[in-house]
Amino acid sequence: MNDQIKDVKPGLFLVMLTLIFGISLGVCFGVAEDSVKSFISEGVVAHPSVHDAQSNSKIWRYAQRSHFHATGISAFSIGLVLLIIVSSLERKLKTVSSVLVGLGGLYPLSWFVMFLLAPSLGRNAAHHHILTEVLTYVGVGSLLSGIVLVCANLFFDRFQETNE
Repeated sequence: MNDQIKDVKPGLFLVMLTLIFGISLGVCFGVAEDSVKSFISEGVVAHPSVHDAQSNSKIWRYAQRSHFHATGISAFSIGLVLLIIVSSLERKLKTVSSVLVGLGGLYPLSWFVMFLLAPSLGRNAAHHHILTEVLTYVGVGSLLSGIVLVCANLFFDRFQETNE
C-alpha cells in the first residue's frame, strides 16, 4: 500500500491541508464567533461608502462558505484520491491528477480571501479582486482537470500504465 500511495502523496497532502483548514475554521467559529463578527462590523463601520445594510451578514456568509467548501471539497477529494490510487493511470499522471484534485482547495480559500477583504474594500470589490479570482479559477479549473483525467481513465481507458 505504501508504494501505491507514494504516487498520490503530494495531492493527498494538499487535500489534508484543505481539510485541516476547514475544520480549523469551524473551531475558530465555535470558539471566537463574536470576534469574527466584530472584525466584520468594525470594517463595515470604518468604510461605510462601500457597504449596505446586508454587508455584515453577507460577509459573515463568506467566512461560512469557506468553511463549508473546505470540508466538503476535501471530503470528496479524499475519495477521488482513493480512486486515483486504484486506477490504471500512469504513475506520473497519478501524481498530476492527485495534485490537480488537491489544488481544488484553493476554491474555499477564495471565499476566505473575500471574507478578509470585504470589510475594507466592499463585497463587490472583494468578490472581483484579482487574488479572489485567481484562487477561484485555479482551484475550480484544477479540480475539474483532475476529475477529467480520472474519468478518462476509469470510463474510457485513457492514460493507462503500460505493462512492458
